[in-house]
Amino acid sequence: MPEGMKLTRTRIRGGVWEGVLTGAGAQPPKLEVLHLERPLAGVLVTPVPGREGDFAVKVPIPAEVLSEGVQTLLVRHGSETLAHFTIITGVAMEDDLRAEIDLLRAELDMLKRAFRRHCLETVS
Repeated sequence: MPEGMKLTRTRIRGGVWEGVLTGAGAQPPKLEVLHLERPLAGVLVTPVPGREGDFAVKVPIPAEVLSEGVQTLLVRHGSETLAHFTIITGVAMEDDLRAEIDLLRAELDMLKRAFRRHCLETVS
């Protein structure tokens, strides 16, 4: 594997995870995507036009991977994990850290507005 190879996620759209692999050399590397230690089929690695050594990576997410809870998929080249992505489905997880952070942001925004209003009222 060429040194300095890096896989960057770009998006998930229409059930396909997409990323850009840089520093891979002239030939597309063989990547595998694992879910629960089982490889997924259909991984595409294609050259990015005009960018030598860069490849577009597309991973179709099969329906059987989507089940309640948190599912993590690993993108690997040989024994090295280049990237991973997580899919959360099913009932909203109230203890999910991201949900807690969103809630804290909303409460902080509310407190900032109230504090600013209080400062304006006490200055007058």
